[in-house]
Amino acid sequence: MKYTFHPDAELEFEEAINYYEECQNGLGYDFSIEVYSAIKRIINNPKAWVTLEGDIRRCMTRRFPYGIIYSKQDNEC
Repeated sequence: MKYTFHPDAELEFEEAINYYEECQNGLGYDFSIEVYSAIKRIINNPKAWVTLEGDIRRCMTRRFPYGIIYSKQDNEC
């Protein structure tokens, strides 16, 4: 399965990386690794996380207070 960021979500992600990097050197990198790890978990098991509404789900990251909201598109395997 492939994934894409909604443009607003991508901007939010980049801003969060910058925020954490300003808090502590290297923390922005750690945050990005955590988000990509969550995305990998979603790809491996897309139905594992709580449904928010319809086919929209949320996967929380483990280390940071951040949730990834996603849905599987009809044309995806």
